[in-house]
Amino acid sequence: MKTAVKWFVGLLGCLIALFLALFIATRGEYPVERLVTDDPSLPSETVAGIQLHMRIVDGPTGAPTIVVLHGGPGGDFRSLQALDALSDKYRVVFYDQRGAGLSERVSADLLTLEGHLDELQAVVNLASPDQAPILIGHSWGAMLATAFIGQHPDTVRSAILIEPGYLDASGRTAWEAESATYMSGFHYIWQSVTTGFRAQHVPGPDAAAPDDFLFGHMVGVFTNHPDNPYHCGEGYTAPNWRFGALSSKTWRNESPAMMDQLGSKAAAFQGPVLLLAGECNEWLGALQTEHLTRFANADLMAIPSAGHDVVWDNPDGTLAVIRGFLHQ
Repeated sequence: MKTAVKWFVGLLGCLIALFLALFIATRGEYPVERLVTDDPSLPSETVAGIQLHMRIVDGPTGAPTIVVLHGGPGGDFRSLQALDALSDKYRVVFYDQRGAGLSERVSADLLTLEGHLDELQAVVNLASPDQAPILIGHSWGAMLATAFIGQHPDTVRSAILIEPGYLDASGRTAWEAESATYMSGFHYIWQSVTTGFRAQHVPGPDAAAPDDFLFGHMVGVFTNHPDNPYHCGEGYTAPNWRFGALSSKTWRNESPAMMDQLGSKAAAFQGPVLLLAGECNEWLGALQTEHLTRFANADLMAIPSAGHDVVWDNPDGTLAVIRGFLHQ
């Protein structure tokens, strides 16, 4: 019995020593961007009672409006800003979704699919009150756009969906199984541990900053995994301002029934849909052929020299395809 106690005390002492060593070794400055609630210089609008980081690029008078939906949940629109070139013919609206990017942080009960859809409706009402907008969604943003056009088929002119990851519960299960291969092994575990300690040294600028720092870094480790086809073999370089940890965690806990709502009504939308796939992405890019069958009036195009973030990887090629679709 005494021997067991000695072993336990010794092990506990080693763990405490390791904890203190890592805490000290990871000391440093880890800046996290301020939110619109703290930085009045950022462009913003209050939508459905929540202050959103929003950038509106005005086009010609009376031009149709494009609403851009970023990925995540929890990402931001930083890597999608090449789409502002479309402002020669359209009014282009970028916004960080609630609890994400540089927008106001909110409680988990506001970060459900219903909450995101209500927010998108409010953004449409604000930005394009007199005519149906065009939606351009990337990744999670394309999933959100799919759910929206299915529920509001008469309120959207057309939709461009850039590599939606999955559109139902079975798709999520498959996505989780594949993604697990890029979130395992010594390197990933070591990054998780050391980043967790670094996060303890993040003093702000707000209460959500430490978790946002941790999640944002680990998303980068996932996307930059050498075997992850999100990129063309040279790493995932798409930039972001700040990740929304709670938004991501809340979505992970959504029920299978909620996942099925993403694409269950997609066929109700009769307007034109363009699905875009990154030619390098043999994972999500390949799924778009399956997604194509859900829509009543859809086409699929692959963007060369592009992984998951096609706008960032090949802006010229992506814009040329988008313009061809919009002007047809």
